[in-house]
Amino acid sequence: MLTRGWLSVALLVVVPVWSQVSSPISPAPTVGGDDQMATPPPVSGQAYPTEVGAEAQSNYLRGGLTFRSGYIDNFYAGSGGSPLSETTFSVLSTISFDQTTPRQHRMLSYSPGFTFYRPSSGLDETDQSAVLLYMFRPTPHMSVNLNDSLEKSSTAFAAPGSGADGAVSGSSPDMVPGVIAPFADRLTNNAAMQFSLQYSPMAMIGGSGTSMELHYPNPSEVSDLYDSDMRGGSTFFNRRIAAEQYTGINYQYSQMLTYPPDAQSETVTHTIDGFYSIDSKGGFSISISGGAQRYEVTQTSLPGTGAWGPNVTASAGWQTLRTNFAASYAHEVTGGGGLLGAFHSNSANAFARWQASRTWTLGASGSYAINKSVTPLLLFAMPGGHSIAARATVGRSLSRQLNLGCEYDRVHQSYTGITAISDNPNSDREIISLAWQFTRPLGK
Repeated sequence: MLTRGWLSVALLVVVPVWSQVSSPISPAPTVGGDDQMATPPPVSGQAYPTEVGAEAQSNYLRGGLTFRSGYIDNFYAGSGGSPLSETTFSVLSTISFDQTTPRQHRMLSYSPGFTFYRPSSGLDETDQSAVLLYMFRPTPHMSVNLNDSLEKSSTAFAAPGSGADGAVSGSSPDMVPGVIAPFADRLTNNAAMQFSLQYSPMAMIGGSGTSMELHYPNPSEVSDLYDSDMRGGSTFFNRRIAAEQYTGINYQYSQMLTYPPDAQSETVTHTIDGFYSIDSKGGFSISISGGAQRYEVTQTSLPGTGAWGPNVTASAGWQTLRTNFAASYAHEVTGGGGLLGAFHSNSANAFARWQASRTWTLGASGSYAINKSVTPLLLFAMPGGHSIAARATVGRSLSRQLNLGCEYDRVHQSYTGITAISDNPNSDREIISLAWQFTRPLGK
């Protein structure tokens, strides 16, 4: 069920080591003059940046090694006995390439790693994440963006899509947000393509196609959760109404599939909404969109159901030389994410980073999601639940190539009837890490 083309290439490159990825995407290369329009967050499909302005770089080759030791103080806290304590040891490596020219932006990042658990050595894992990005401007006012990411991991802490990973998007979630099976292997592959054309100084049209897939290699680890995938597309009209203000309309189609044994659950949504966005060249952006959404849900051998409902998304971002902040909220009906049926989702994400001095950096991120079933009469339907994830970090630069970091992570999930989550509803982790990194500049 995984995207055959992209996944096959990725596996050939990264075997034998694997790790949502949801990596923030850098702005497209710019050409032309002041008449060039921005693509607002509600329709760009991109995440707000996770670095402060002073950290932003392009045209480099970067690599490094990170050694981490962590402590989980309430492992399997919901399994019935007393909470267990786990110590983890990780070795992570990273290699990344980023190059920007007046018309192109190319980026490739690959991060394999190993994590060892003690005393539960059966949880030892091999992680990997790979991100490929290509942006191209055939003309000053036409843009084509392609990106693909692959992730294999079993950790629930700061997992891609959880919100605690720092990725805050101005678009609505593609699948049910906030559902992560703790300490269970998962493989995700996300691919997207976007095209935009500014055909006048004040107007732009565009469209996109997306694919997102979630696979659990060991079903016994994820009782009551199932493989899922999503396919979708959108088209939009964007008009500039002032120097830094945009408004427009967007249509989006999504098909979300979940695969329980010998059956299939399908959720199809059609969303039409209008948006308004302020995109300041000073690093500040705020957007809001809202409209109507039609959802249709079917399950093998059962009659389908459907209805109309509201759809609302809001987001804001602010980036300066030493500070970065982003936040978002979304209300919609969605499906997939390992769950059966469709759900009213209310989700919020926030991220903050502050470079307090030349050598000290502080960060925090978090998410909250409430998912309530709109199909309680379907076979094996899940009532829903809520989740909270948070992360706090402190970093100290010891030299140009050596950094010391401390991190605290918290995950809480409450979903009735999902054994994989109810057996471990709460987890806390403390980490200390030492990272070595090199950077080499590249010619433009």
